[in-house]
Amino acid sequence: MPYNLHPFNKTMANKMTAKKLMTAVCVAALCGGVWATDEAKPVPTSTANAEKEVEVEEKDDSPLVAVEAGLAFDSRFMTYNVIDGKDPIVRPSGRITFFDWVYFNVEALFDMTKGNGKRGGYGNRAGRWTILDSSVGLAHDFDCGETLGALSVDFSYMYESTPRYRDDDGNKYMKDTQYLDFRFSLDDLWFEPTLWIERDLMADDGTYVNLEIGHTFPLIDGEGEGGDPVLSFRPSVGQGLGNTQRAAGYFVKHKGSEEPLDHGGLMDTMVKGELTWNICENLSLSGYIAYSDYWLDSNMRDGARAHNAAWGHGCDHSWTLYGGIALGVSF
Repeated sequence: MPYNLHPFNKTMANKMTAKKLMTAVCVAALCGGVWATDEAKPVPTSTANAEKEVEVEEKDDSPLVAVEAGLAFDSRFMTYNVIDGKDPIVRPSGRITFFDWVYFNVEALFDMTKGNGKRGGYGNRAGRWTILDSSVGLAHDFDCGETLGALSVDFSYMYESTPRYRDDDGNKYMKDTQYLDFRFSLDDLWFEPTLWIERDLMADDGTYVNLEIGHTFPLIDGEGEGGDPVLSFRPSVGQGLGNTQRAAGYFVKHKGSEEPLDHGGLMDTMVKGELTWNICENLSLSGYIAYSDYWLDSNMRDGARAHNAAWGHGCDHSWTLYGGIALGVSF
């Protein structure tokens, strides 16, 4: 049956209906005002999103092209921590990096004295470059999480030219060679491990591996959180390892022998301290002092003694104390 309202009830219903409509309109208007106000207000960003935005901004701030130049002075010419020249050398270098990935690097070695303390008709090479290393590589930092931090990976190919290595008759007794180098480092860890693997492609087809651990102690903090310290000190210790081809290409069995050392194993142990002064954002000065020896393998130790006696101007011991300073500029 249809329900018929009484006239009084009809009027009351109409009033109630109008009241409900007005209430609904007011509520809608109030909600709309609140919504509009919220839309006008800046939306707060969570900490995680803010960190992501900062990270993106930092990545976007990386230059497309970065240029570095250096000038280093070493008290002795050292290779695998044996003496390749007992007198000082100077090493100018330059590097250009594209997109924070691809780089080209060149470094020259200048002898500072006649013959650099070497034997075998080395001649007068004071102030003349004797080695030129040209390399191309890929280098980048990869995020490995909070535990490991950033993993730095560097892979490069290098061609080493030795135009000045000739005897008094003009015969070249040291050939050019090529290398493949791999470097891996975790600098965010406390002990900052670095693994270096070198493969000689021409001279002796040898392989050399070095593992170094150390820690950087800031002596004077830099401006801003996370910035490089103005002054820092980094002690480190490294251990080298060479295969049979590497040892045979560099060492003889003992002093006075011409027979190559046919024995691979643990090579140089080095203890080093390095002091770095970041003068300003694009300029740094560093100095180091190092002690090296062949502690862990008697055959390698005899080979190092023989090498130092032949190339180190009669230094018939396996240990060496040396140091140097370096100036670095970036653009």
